[in-house]
Amino acid sequence: MHKKILAIHTGGTISMSSSQGLVNPAGENPVKFEETDLLDIDLEESYPVRKPSPHMTLDDMIAIRDIILSGVDDYDGFVITHGTDTLEETAYFLDLTLNIGQPVVITGAMRSFNEIGSDGMYNYISSLRAAMDDQSYSRGVLVVFNDEIHTARNVTKTHTSNIATFQSPNHGPIGILTKDEIHFHHQVSLQDQFDTAHSGRKVGLIKAHADLDDTFFDALVAADYDGLVIEGLGQGNLPPSALQGLGRVLEAGISTVLVSRSFNGIVGSYYDYEGGGYDLKQRGVIFSNGLNGQKARIKLLLALCNDIKDEELVEVFQH
Repeated sequence: MHKKILAIHTGGTISMSSSQGLVNPAGENPVKFEETDLLDIDLEESYPVRKPSPHMTLDDMIAIRDIILSGVDDYDGFVITHGTDTLEETAYFLDLTLNIGQPVVITGAMRSFNEIGSDGMYNYISSLRAAMDDQSYSRGVLVVFNDEIHTARNVTKTHTSNIATFQSPNHGPIGILTKDEIHFHHQVSLQDQFDTAHSGRKVGLIKAHADLDDTFFDALVAADYDGLVIEGLGQGNLPPSALQGLGRVLEAGISTVLVSRSFNGIVGSYYDYEGGGYDLKQRGVIFSNGLNGQKARIKLLLALCNDIKDEELVEVFQH
């Protein structure tokens, strides 16, 4: 069936060019699909944001979501091109805030458009193919890169420059693209959905390390933060030097979620010593079920925007 797809271009390396060793935004976005005879597609392209991905904000993510929601009755699928540094955060935000059946596929590139072996146009066409495929419906937001299809929840950037940077630790891709077919080999678990998103909440992210002290914790209290995600050690532990600061965060009513700085595995309240997981859970820290730090921050931010707290918040992070 002839499919109508909306492509939303936001910038990033996929739209940049390289000159004398430096990568810069191109004058005009070179990612354009004009050879429509290659795909049986009715394609519209929009350019609402043009930024390198470190410049992307929550407000930008909300704008992308609103564009998609306003086009639900007009398009059979959506493709987003995005810089890779924060691609997984935008993808996960959309996964948690778009409750639609149409495919939403996000992609990018590790090499600028004029570099030898540029992967941008290839990933873009692959994403259009995925968005057109009936198998992609009702699978949440998908990330297509390097002939693989990943879920927004599980995918993460694992390499600074390799074109195979996007991987899903613990899980792997849920599908692959060949030259003429798309194969899905895993089902997708439905994610929590959040109706409200705004930039009125502040959520921080702290990475644990040996001798972590109270400096960053106290700074969040002073800045009146609403939430905190801690990338803990191992299965979910902290050094005792961090506990006074953590205590002040919890006393201030700052919702605190614990993940691991290890990118494989799930945290748990197993170690019964000062700063161990059992101790942290007794203090009121919420344990997350396998999210990385940046995604747990997105989920906590959305939960707080929707006034989710206490036991309900604990439940949200068990999914």
